[in-house]
Amino acid sequence: MSEEKSTLDSLVDLLKQERDELRLKMHLAEMDARDEYDRLSGKVDQLSDQFEPVKNALDETGKGIYAALGLLADELKVGFDRVRKAVIED
Repeated sequence: MSEEKSTLDSLVDLLKQERDELRLKMHLAEMDARDEYDRLSGKVDQLSDQFEPVKNALDETGKGIYAALGLLADELKVGFDRVRKAVIED
């Protein structure tokens, strides 16, 4: 019976250790996701600020600017998807 108790104690200790390690990893993943979100959020504000004067002159400046803004918007979408996956999967 003593051996079974020792085995059970070891199992419980192992589970506690794994729980604590996972808690730390989740916290770090949340921090990484938050940092990425903050970075991307700033880029959204920057895009918005830059887009206002551009949209009025868009007809004059051509499709190149529109294409560049589209690429930036796509980059932001992909970044937000990474953040969403990091938060949901972790």
